[in-house]
Amino acid sequence: MSGAEIVEVIEQETQGFWKPSPGSIYPLLARLQDKGYTNESSTGESGMKQYILTNEGKTFFEKQVKLGHRFLKKLEYLIPILLGGFHLNTSHEHMRIPGEAAKRLAKIFIDARTTIQDNITPHDAEKIATILNDCAEQLENMAQRIKEKEHVQVR
Repeated sequence: MSGAEIVEVIEQETQGFWKPSPGSIYPLLARLQDKGYTNESSTGESGMKQYILTNEGKTFFEKQVKLGHRFLKKLEYLIPILLGGFHLNTSHEHMRIPGEAAKRLAKIFIDARTTIQDNITPHDAEKIATILNDCAEQLENMAQRIKEKEHVQVR
């Protein structure tokens, strides 16, 4: 692939959350080539330089993927802690129950990540989105109601 194609794939794979700049991709491609992990292949139809992994590069890539999986596995243990202790004030007695529900939801997404990702149908994806959007809307409405109630009490 070319650097531009790599940027496009990363943006698609991260659902638009990360779009690396050419200033970060091309120096990285140059370093990978200097280390023998990639070779420049003949330019494609677009006329842009394209890069292909060498055997050494494929081995390096596989190691990086395994390292990434191990990192995500470790991170999975932190998410419930962060949800329970950082994002939600579970030390407040009334927030303990919703905090536990939030941790449960995060754990379900983490545990089922691979199964859902590999086997989800468009219908299931729409159903999940509807459920989560309905939940978010209800929480937003409740937060607004509580905020308005608090504002009235302050007066």
